[in-house]
Amino acid sequence: MAMEAQGQGPNFSTRGASLFQAIRDNSAGATPYLFLLPCLVILGALLGVPLYKVVEYSLFDNVIIKPDPIFVGLDNYSNLLSDSGFWSALLNTGIFTIGSVLGHLVVGMSLAMMVNADIHPRARTIFRSLLILPWIFTAAVVALNWQLLLNPFGVINYWLGAAGIINEPLDWLGDANLAMWSLLLISTWRGYPFIMVSFLSGLQSVPRELYEAAEIDGANFFHKFWHVTVPQLKPVIYGVVLLDLIWTFQLFPLVWLTTGGGPGRVTEVLSTLTYRLAFVDFQFSQAATAAVSILVISAAFTILYLRNETRNK
Repeated sequence: MAMEAQGQGPNFSTRGASLFQAIRDNSAGATPYLFLLPCLVILGALLGVPLYKVVEYSLFDNVIIKPDPIFVGLDNYSNLLSDSGFWSALLNTGIFTIGSVLGHLVVGMSLAMMVNADIHPRARTIFRSLLILPWIFTAAVVALNWQLLLNPFGVINYWLGAAGIINEPLDWLGDANLAMWSLLLISTWRGYPFIMVSFLSGLQSVPRELYEAAEIDGANFFHKFWHVTVPQLKPVIYGVVLLDLIWTFQLFPLVWLTTGGGPGRVTEVLSTLTYRLAFVDFQFSQAATAAVSILVISAAFTILYLRNETRNK
């Protein structure tokens, strides 16, 4: 019996060591996630709790104002969808988003190709530094400066009047026919640097042999752009446009600080409508419902963006 026990001792030790090694190997794969766990818990709490509360508020009758809000289910969503102000804001959001993204795309691509040209390295650095400046300023600074520029007695009206283009000063941000165009101009100026930098990095990865081959075939600038540059930058264009759509669709500070959704709410977008419902009209449940609508549409764009990034890997 003693010999049998002695013979089983090493066997038990070997099994124990093997089991410990297996546990250690399995835990080694989970080690990175354990280090990330505190950060994930904090981010989950900071993002998940407010998101849950917004969805919860949208299902009750005016929370915060009433001490005992009544559960109304989807009535707030029904009221929102029957509100002409919501559809007007949604239309303005679509116009503002599509117009801004197209402006960012055209200006950003044009400037990226310009600074990617074969010029003196020092001049190229200076141009890149100057053209990226709008990205550095905060929305408050951008809004204040453009309000001064577009003021009826501002510099832009002075220049246009001196050039004989206009006969009297225009209220660019106060005229219902000009406010959205002025807002699109400001948004394009503020947002093009991101597109420019993204396209510039993509242009630098395009092989120059493709342009040389196109030149041998007699291609001009536009042929090279359409048949060489655009196909090579197609993944970049798709990803950047989707990302810009997500950002611009829920843009609030620039719109609120320049026009406040006016005049007459002709520049009212979903983000400013949500703010107005909550902190001007104190209809917090309707504001939460509008916020959920923004979340749903933004989530759709986000899913498209993530699918594009996964496909390109």
